[in-house]
Amino acid sequence: MSDDMVLLDMTPEGVAVVSLNRPEVHNAFNPQVIERLDEIFADLARESHIRLVLIEGRGKSFSAGADLDWMRRAAGFTPQENREDAEALARMLKRLRELPQPTIALVHGPAVAGGVGLVAACDMAIAVRPAFFRLTEVRIGLIPAVISPYVIEAIGPRQARRFFLTAESFDADAAKAMGLVHIVVDDMNGLSAEVERLSSLIFENAPGAIKACKDLIDTVAGPAADDELVQETAFLIASQRQTPEAIDGIGAYLEKREPAWRKTE
Repeated sequence: MSDDMVLLDMTPEGVAVVSLNRPEVHNAFNPQVIERLDEIFADLARESHIRLVLIEGRGKSFSAGADLDWMRRAAGFTPQENREDAEALARMLKRLRELPQPTIALVHGPAVAGGVGLVAACDMAIAVRPAFFRLTEVRIGLIPAVISPYVIEAIGPRQARRFFLTAESFDADAAKAMGLVHIVVDDMNGLSAEVERLSSLIFENAPGAIKACKDLIDTVAGPAADDELVQETAFLIASQRQTPEAIDGIGAYLEKREPAWRKTE
């Protein structure tokens, strides 16, 4: 059931903990996960007693991004089906980005591709030092289209050029230096301590003023993604999924072979 793939716990004090719960596939997204996240974020936006939203992953990983078996099926969708499928992820990230409450990503393991987008769409991020990040889309013939507004907002265009194009990993300290992560801790005890510290600070502040501050930042700096950009990025990834490169790249990954473009010695 999709409800089991994403868990929601709301404390009496007003903290909502959203947990990705597919540890057996490193918390990869599929349509059911995306739909459930979208529902949760829509509900939380209306919950005035919720003062803080935490996003975490169960098991060893934060999130591996898109479920590749889902991506392979999407290559056979009609163009309209593919675009609607991509728009669902884009809407979910936009809904997270626009929550009135402060949002904090808690990254304790790998955050890959769409998982990086989930981190970037949050207001803040804390990472345990062994965590690592990777934007792997080009390795399988795809592009990080729907996550790009949030990732570029977080790390800037220059860093995006490097990590979008090389697909290399970077660690928690590098993520902090680039602005994707705000705080790096040594272990899970440190993570819990930082959550407690930030929670205490946030709960001292007026919730209406916090929402107004989030709106102010978007007014001054511009929103990461408006409705038009959501539609455009969804169109771009939907189109890319159906290219020969993407079909070969996803198939090669799942079949444990080299794609046609990869040169080997």
